[in-house]
Amino acid sequence: MGLNALNADADVVSMTRDLVNFPSVSGDEASLADAIEAILRDSPWLTVERISNSLVARTSLGRAQRVIVAGHIDTVPVADNSTAVDVNAGDALPTGETVPGDVIFGLGSCDMKGGVAVALRAAIGISEPVFDVTYIFYECEEIASSRNGLTLIAAQRPDLLEADIAVLLEPSNAGIEAGCQGTLVAQVEVPGVRAHSARSWKGVNAIHGLTDLLAKLNAYEPARVEIDGLEYREGLNAVQIHGGVANNVIPDSVLVNVNFRYAPNRTAAEAQAHVEQVLDGYALTILDNTAGAMPGLDRPALADLVARANGQVAPKFGWTDVARFYALGVPAVNMGPGDPSLAHARNEHVPVEQLISCQATIQSWLRG
Repeated sequence: MGLNALNADADVVSMTRDLVNFPSVSGDEASLADAIEAILRDSPWLTVERISNSLVARTSLGRAQRVIVAGHIDTVPVADNSTAVDVNAGDALPTGETVPGDVIFGLGSCDMKGGVAVALRAAIGISEPVFDVTYIFYECEEIASSRNGLTLIAAQRPDLLEADIAVLLEPSNAGIEAGCQGTLVAQVEVPGVRAHSARSWKGVNAIHGLTDLLAKLNAYEPARVEIDGLEYREGLNAVQIHGGVANNVIPDSVLVNVNFRYAPNRTAAEAQAHVEQVLDGYALTILDNTAGAMPGLDRPALADLVARANGQVAPKFGWTDVARFYALGVPAVNMGPGDPSLAHARNEHVPVEQLISCQATIQSWLRG
């Protein structure tokens, strides 16, 4: 099912349903961006700018603080879940699981069209917020960073990303997840000497040589780091192995990808130095290293949001676009409807109760 327009009068639940029914797999967001742009431009208190298929809508009321409320409009590819389905408490999802409460099932319902619906309802429904607000609805979050809408906005109009704080409406069970971990991927080479497997004693088996590396990783004791009263847990794990030549060849090389998830108080350089120290003696190639984001809960506006969310706050395990805001000097948190463990799943769904509670929290915060 597809739509041509969004209903500006729809409540947050109906808005979520309509957004799910708009196809917007990464790279194909144009029609949804058109529909969002149309209802934003009908709100006279908003100045709307479009960069590719991302939209930035801003109030300019002369408030003392500016906050960003943001969400991505793209989804991962379809998995027999492209149409929104209302499922009542006690009934089964189309994938067979029974749900304890009323939910909206469908691609992107959790990640993160429920959050986009919350942001849209605030943007077109609150004409006099206590902050100046920048609402950002952006493309291509689920694919390469170079195509991410925030990357494009930062390159072309960095002034549009200036703010005191940001709230990213990624799924967090309607509670606040502060900051995020950094992530590093290192490729480790375990060398050997190639030989015919019938004369294995003439070679050195690189696959067998994994024993020491895996033992080192298995014995690693990850840190638990407390920041702003939140405990961030680190982890260093082998995540991929590439090796072998043929069934009659002793392999002379094995490559192991190791992922280090690190607390946001480490810089990217510090994270790399730590991995190099732990894996001293091995040849490493750093494939990716992106620093995390500190929580920033000491900012009054974020402290007020936490209070309105009944004090529910937890550390973010994983990397999200809050790190992009933090790199620009804008502390950010995640807060949105939906269970993050359902993101990208075939049975993706969002609880109606969380849509309503998240909307109430955001609107209460913006109205003051």
